[in-house]
Amino acid sequence: MITLKQLAEKIGGKLHGDPDCEITGVASLNKAVSGDLCFLADSRYKKYLSQTSASAVILPASLLEDCPVHAIVVDVPDVAYVNAIKAIYPEEKFPGGIHPSAVVGNNCDIHQTAWIGPNAVIEDNVTIGAGCFIGAGTSIGKNSSIGQDGHIAANVSISYGTVIGERALIHSGVVIGADGFGFANNKGQWLRIPQLGGVRIGDDVEVGANSTIDRGAIEDTVIGHGVKLDNLIQIAHNVQIGDHTAIAACTGVAGSVKIGKRCTIAGQVGIAGHLELGDDVHITGKSLITKSILKSGVYSSGPAPAEPQNIWRRNIVRYRQLDEMANRLAELEKQLNKDK
Repeated sequence: MITLKQLAEKIGGKLHGDPDCEITGVASLNKAVSGDLCFLADSRYKKYLSQTSASAVILPASLLEDCPVHAIVVDVPDVAYVNAIKAIYPEEKFPGGIHPSAVVGNNCDIHQTAWIGPNAVIEDNVTIGAGCFIGAGTSIGKNSSIGQDGHIAANVSISYGTVIGERALIHSGVVIGADGFGFANNKGQWLRIPQLGGVRIGDDVEVGANSTIDRGAIEDTVIGHGVKLDNLIQIAHNVQIGDHTAIAACTGVAGSVKIGKRCTIAGQVGIAGHLELGDDVHITGKSLITKSILKSGVYSSGPAPAEPQNIWRRNIVRYRQLDEMANRLAELEKQLNKDK
């Protein structure tokens, strides 16, 4: 529980209303009850504001006169809302220590404030920084390091030689440092190429559930500072991802791709190997990237949006006729040129 005065001070907003009003939770505008806090950043949801039962709303100054309840005025409501949630629901702090069922190898440097959960396995020569949380059943391979305040959830697999920076958030089911998909064809048979590189992950990185980041073949796979990866993402060997890039679920990035800073890649995008995306490149959902994109901007490909089946069928037929139509057009152009 927190008062509106305390909350406004924490998020840097201007309070309009009772400073002693107590906030006990958060909710959406149309489902909030007394004690709840909401936020309104998009005018499309303004229709819910007049009837909200929330105790207070975080909103921009332009919407204040329409607010029937207490308000905190800020410049960027969604960012302020994130900070408000952190104030209302502070993260649980675990005492430092090692659970009796955990297995810790030789020559490990585990800070006394770090927590190692039940059945976790920490191999030899691992460094774990101050304030880290290592969840139940997680495995950390030898010669790896986790920076301070890292949160590694339950059942994460971190292979040998992995370096993870500070304040990482790694969700359950993630595999970091598995062998990349490297094979040589020897007269029709595939020979496995040893993957000798590692994985280096910067500060403030989040990796969603069941995502995978493969180790490099020779050089390391590198994930920059502030990168956010959604669930079910495949990052292949030797990929480099620049600082503060965000990638949505079910995207596959093939080997040796270099992605710049501040890029956004939407869900189900496929990026072919050995390509480069420059800084501030934004890829829309289900796009297929088969050549490098160096100029910043928004790029799209992939299947067309859904439409009625009878229209879709006609369009597919026409699509298949495009090559024939192009040849006929070329012939007509030749004939017209001759007639001139």
